[in-house]
Amino acid sequence: MFFRKTARRIKNEQVTGNLLTDFTALMNFLGMSADDLNVSGANSLKEIVVYICIKILAETISKLPLKIYQDNGGIKKATNHYLYPLLKLRPNPYMSASDFWKCVEVNRNLYGNSYVWLDFVSKGRNAGKIQGFYPLNPLQMQIWCDDVGLLSSKNSIWYIYNDNMGAPHKLQSSDLLHFKGLTGNGIVGFSPIEMLKNSIENAKAAEKFLNNSYKNGMQSKGIVQYVGDLNLEAKKTFRDEFEEMSSGLDNVNRISLLPIGYQFQPISLTMTDAQFLENTKLTEQQLSAAFGVKLHQLNELVKSSYSSTSEANREFYTDTMLAILTGYEQELTYKIFLTSELQKGFYVKFNADVILRADAKTRYASYALAIQNGVKTPNECRELEEDPPMDGGDQLLLNGNMVPATMAGQQYLKGGGKK
Repeated sequence: MFFRKTARRIKNEQVTGNLLTDFTALMNFLGMSADDLNVSGANSLKEIVVYICIKILAETISKLPLKIYQDNGGIKKATNHYLYPLLKLRPNPYMSASDFWKCVEVNRNLYGNSYVWLDFVSKGRNAGKIQGFYPLNPLQMQIWCDDVGLLSSKNSIWYIYNDNMGAPHKLQSSDLLHFKGLTGNGIVGFSPIEMLKNSIENAKAAEKFLNNSYKNGMQSKGIVQYVGDLNLEAKKTFRDEFEEMSSGLDNVNRISLLPIGYQFQPISLTMTDAQFLENTKLTEQQLSAAFGVKLHQLNELVKSSYSSTSEANREFYTDTMLAILTGYEQELTYKIFLTSELQKGFYVKFNADVILRADAKTRYASYALAIQNGVKTPNECRELEEDPPMDGGDQLLLNGNMVPATMAGQQYLKGGGKK
């Protein structure tokens, strides 16, 4: 069955069990550490560009206030809804709202799927209400599509979660929130790390190359020529002693001595020859573009100005964050509210003004235009600045020189006739 195969494949792509054992054995055979180029899952955060991109996305989500609104004869904040403090302050006893959304967004970017269990009250007068939101480990989740009606109704989506003790738990779609990354079937998200594996490995290899070069004092490799024969033990002893004498930061720019009969011939491949800087910059650009992060956010400020950076911030919202926020808002609204509440117009929305917030001069000019044209009341603008409301500030104001279009020109008429 199509979706069932998809669920199994997603699980097998994660580096666990025999796959990790085989990978470790291969790296050991090559004389490398298994962690050197293993970029699966959380290991990808060891690559600086990936870490920065995911950090920016996670912190952007975490600093946006999530609020409940009701659209019923006019939009207003539903501060009296019982879920309001959970979403705004503390989704569960262990996490603040900021830490909670960081965790959710990091999992979504690492594994392509992020899961949050909805803890419903089971007894008492509050039965059926949500009392907590708990992130789940994506590595311990399987997704099944019952396309033959084996468990319940046909085409139902089921989630099997194995807890830390190994016990499986069958969850319905309504029992959890499922936030996806890029998806090809609408059921399971692609793992960005798996999709970008080659690029991340290139960046990691470049980082390791540069790190080892510094550790070796930028020593170039070479060949030591010797007239005569050496046994294996003598070769090993000479190589070890020569590397100890000539490599490392303590030996940078120092003179190396060779015994009579030995000649050192360097084999150098400079960073320019390998186009190291060009390739590194290209990889950074590819990774940042894949995550939707702008170059100025990675401190790539070449040919940038204040105006271009300000415009890039707006592009970051419209090109990257808007789609992510919409996915979060739609999943939350559909799952956490009752059908009766949805019919009454309840929904959740992130306040993206934090991203788009301009400087004080620009904000006040916008407020003036909104007030003068009757778009917002003075108190609504004061609320945006977190200032207390003032008496008489709840009335809409209009420019007294403005008249309806149907009355235009009537000032030129006398007694109902023309001049």
